[in-house]
Amino acid sequence: MSVVDHVTSGEVDKTGKFERQANQIDNNSTDQSTNVSAFGHVATSEKAHETSASGAFVRQKNRFDTPFGDKPGQLPVEAGRYRLIWTPLCPWATRQKIALGLLGIGEDVISVGKVNPVRTPEGWEFSLDPGGKDPVLGIRYLPEIYAETDPTYEGRATVPTIVDVKTHKVVNNDYHRLTNYWETVWKPFWKEGAPDLYPKELRTGIDALNEILFNEINNGVYKAGFAETQAEYEKNYHLVFDRLDWLEAHLAENRFLFGDRLTDSDIRLYVTLARFDTAYYFEFRLNKKRIRDYDNLWNYAKELYSIPAFKEATDFDAIKRGYFLGDAGTNPYQILPLGPDNSVWDEPDNRTEKFGPLKYRY
Repeated sequence: MSVVDHVTSGEVDKTGKFERQANQIDNNSTDQSTNVSAFGHVATSEKAHETSASGAFVRQKNRFDTPFGDKPGQLPVEAGRYRLIWTPLCPWATRQKIALGLLGIGEDVISVGKVNPVRTPEGWEFSLDPGGKDPVLGIRYLPEIYAETDPTYEGRATVPTIVDVKTHKVVNNDYHRLTNYWETVWKPFWKEGAPDLYPKELRTGIDALNEILFNEINNGVYKAGFAETQAEYEKNYHLVFDRLDWLEAHLAENRFLFGDRLTDSDIRLYVTLARFDTAYYFEFRLNKKRIRDYDNLWNYAKELYSIPAFKEATDFDAIKRGYFLGDAGTNPYQILPLGPDNSVWDEPDNRTEKFGPLKYRY
């Protein structure tokens, strides 16, 4: 049975520069009792609104989800108008960088700002930039622009964030669909010969598989790691490893998730695999097996890592720092683990031996 048949047969789980005027508030003040920062009502921790009464982690919905396109009310596809804010810590943000890299959409089209991978009590911070502010948006903390865009917004300021630099407003933080826009309506800005990562004939299957990957892998690791009861942790522990076992079997017969075609789904799976052994295995107590303990998943992940767009967007040190530092509750002495040895990602994979040379030079 092909992956398209498998995921469409009812398996989907239902369950220019801007100079900011001085702020009238103390940017460093945070109401610790509610985990809501002084930037309006913007939350700076998942604990503010994303834990259910049963102890389950329930990820917030994306507030800014206007699609890109040429229809009324959509965001115009225009080079130089938008800025992507990301960190190599975040899997949702990293997949934007991978897709843009594969498609050849450069910073002359979508400019890129990067926040520190260690999130502060005030939220994501532009401490990597000279002067500690984003050079285009003129802000120190990402929540600033969320509060400016919508003073009533109570969710977290998340990455990826797309900011319209003309209006100085957040216009999209919908990581569910964002790569799909780069893969479709932004086609006028692709490099010559760019791969079709979201082909029309596979979209139904890709969308169905992506929903499974989100619920059981991408967000599944967080549902286990952020669970506040043993029952919720165990349920999601098994959810993740049951799906990894299925993927291991599928990748024994398929080079990529959809046969020999690299698609949007591979980007989504990769970002979780790249973080698993470094962070999730330890921090989220997902310690049944490492990804390098699976033959097919491990060699599949290494082959993707060998593709420049994947490798350039993968920063294992930032991943480790982001997951282990910053939270005094779980790591009060801020000790950074020395391992694991990630040089093994550069070792040869067996996918060419198994499936032959890649048909496309990515």
